[in-house]
Amino acid sequence: MSPGEDHLEEVAARFGLGRGPRVVGAPSRGELGQVWRLETSTGAWALKQLLEPETEEGAESSARFQEAAVAAGVPAPSVVRTTDGRVLLAVDGVLLRVYSWVDVRPLDLGLDPVRLGSLLASIHRLACPPPGPVHPWYTDPVGAAAWDRLVGALTRAGMPLAEPLAAHRDELCALEGLLTEPAHLQHLHLDLWADNVRATGSGGLCVLDWDNSGAGDPSQELASMLTEFCEGSPVRARLLHEAYVDAGGPGRVTRIEDFSMVIAQLGHILERHCRIWLRSDSPGARAHAAAAMEELVSRPLTRRVIEQILDAVT
Repeated sequence: MSPGEDHLEEVAARFGLGRGPRVVGAPSRGELGQVWRLETSTGAWALKQLLEPETEEGAESSARFQEAAVAAGVPAPSVVRTTDGRVLLAVDGVLLRVYSWVDVRPLDLGLDPVRLGSLLASIHRLACPPPGPVHPWYTDPVGAAAWDRLVGALTRAGMPLAEPLAAHRDELCALEGLLTEPAHLQHLHLDLWADNVRATGSGGLCVLDWDNSGAGDPSQELASMLTEFCEGSPVRARLLHEAYVDAGGPGRVTRIEDFSMVIAQLGHILERHCRIWLRSDSPGARAHAAAAMEELVSRPLTRRVIEQILDAVT
């Protein structure tokens, strides 16, 4: 969807955003949605188009968690509801959500680890009950048989990354052999990659994209943040973990199994992009999938990487 004038007028009216709505600039594209800057007489707003199906019930759960975080002082955009209190709006079959607009800086893996640790602790201190069971995306392996099928299909299709993926296959399977069920469940963000934890124009931090929040173990989410922001730097890992503990975060990373969530997530993300590349006829979709695959294969999570982080924080 590219929002037309009629669409924007309906969005502005239904969400109570003011007059004269117009989109400024190109959308920011994520895996499951794209976001436009929408300007009206009352200011700037983030208009998000969902690229995957969602229910009002699921959207309401994530919205309430985000609202609780904002109320507790966690830096995040505010949820904007429709005038009748709903989170989602369907326009011509397209699902839309609206948030307050926050000016953020480009993705940065070098954000201050002390501030990152304190930020994560502030989310985990909310201690909101889990909204349901843990999604298999965060717990289940892709499996050796599936990896073998994907490598074979990519090789037959002449995909340039098939060879490095094949070389990484045994490590992927070994990591999946470490997967352990989460023990202490609460409502978590679950998507704290560098895309969604950004510095702002004013120098603070902001946590974006709460839409996929759900049940998880805070220790495993702490391990995920250590993996994303501290790989290759024991000093950063130690500083982030200590800041988290000092700020009252309930999680602790003490064993290799605490990395179960990030192992499962990265495996499923890689699998997803392999399948998108194989089934898509769109050059744009294939290029996007290939870029994501290259990032994951060129900077792979390994047992050695996990051991280095563990050594730093324990």
